[in-house]
Amino acid sequence: MAQKTDADRIKEVYKLCKGHFGDVRFVGIKYHAKIGWIAKAQLGDAFENLTADGKTSTDAIKSLRSRVKKIIKRYNEV
Repeated sequence: MAQKTDADRIKEVYKLCKGHFGDVRFVGIKYHAKIGWIAKAQLGDAFENLTADGKTSTDAIKSLRSRVKKIIKRYNEV
């Protein structure tokens, strides 16, 4: 089995956000000198953001994916 890349993980987060929130403007990662890696999903026209950080870019994306899944799970429980 091929190992997942950060691009694959970003696409997965994008699909989760698109399926639940509808309009997604941006899902990606960037490096911040003081914080480290930051994964960000910018949703819709209201400019709502979900962010997560990590020591590596992969950790940040995984943390963002986990956050999105928790939101979807809570929404589905209600």
